[in-house]
Amino acid sequence: MPVATMPPHRRAPGLPSARPGRARRVAHRLLTLVAAVAVGAGVLAAPAYAAPSVDELEAQIDKQWEQLEPTIEQYNKVRAQLKVNKKKSDELQKKIEPLALEADLAMSRVGDLASRYYMSGPSQELSALLVSTKPGTLAEQLTILDRLAAQERKQIEGVMAVRAKYDGEKQKLDTLIADQEKKTKELAAKKTKINTEIKRLQGMMPKTVVVTEGCPTVTGVISDAARIAIRTACAQVGDPYVWGAAGPDAFDCSGLTQYAYKAADIYLPHFTGDQWKKGTLIPRSEAHPGDLVFFFSDLHHVGLYLGNGKMVHAPRIGKPVQVASINYMPIAGFRRL
Repeated sequence: MPVATMPPHRRAPGLPSARPGRARRVAHRLLTLVAAVAVGAGVLAAPAYAAPSVDELEAQIDKQWEQLEPTIEQYNKVRAQLKVNKKKSDELQKKIEPLALEADLAMSRVGDLASRYYMSGPSQELSALLVSTKPGTLAEQLTILDRLAAQERKQIEGVMAVRAKYDGEKQKLDTLIADQEKKTKELAAKKTKINTEIKRLQGMMPKTVVVTEGCPTVTGVISDAARIAIRTACAQVGDPYVWGAAGPDAFDCSGLTQYAYKAADIYLPHFTGDQWKKGTLIPRSEAHPGDLVFFFSDLHHVGLYLGNGKMVHAPRIGKPVQVASINYMPIAGFRRL
């Protein structure tokens, strides 16, 4: 009897061969591909950013400085006004002291007159008024003076009027000084806040040595004062910037120009806005070494022109007094002293 044999197994058309080893290799390749895609997608989703360069950080500091320097110059303005007004107040006080003494002496004469009237027996009403009334206001004093001799009345009225005038002026000055002291503290607080941010940016910068270029040979100077100012300012190249400083070892921008021209016996206020009011406005085409060059529409920066597009100036915190191009900031104008 013939032995029955099983027909060979036939796979359905289109189905892969069921080989366990090959299946494992295909699965491994697929997993590797998926992992690579996932890693690539992660890189695209979270790119790595490079740290800001020194130039980028300098640009950030310069931008912050444009906001800070006007505040510093306003501080300089208030401080200069405060100094002037305190001097005026002291002068008025010196004038008021002898006036007060003169008024006291005049009132003593009134007392003597009252005593004489009392001894010679004037009317009881007048005697009581002169003896018992102690003048406290100008109106009360004039009530008494109406009953006294015209000469005494005129003298006392004059003294009291002058004294009242100076008292009034001093009161206004004292009020102004108190207000300016308040503004000075407010400006200092604001400056400190912005300064803190600048120092933060500086702290991110690598430690570098700042190389300062010396002043070039200057030609075309048209006055001895300008020559002295240039020589003085150039001698300060490398000195640090310190806000509110006007030498001899540290400067801000208006402090440097003030210091330079002070050596030539020309006295400038320590405020760019007031320095702009000094001298004569000069067009750029006629600018000469020694002229003051101002920047920005609010005039918050100033330098000393050296000619050929160069100036010496105190730029900002972190940058010492140095020679620089006048073209890296918007020029407002030139003034000749």
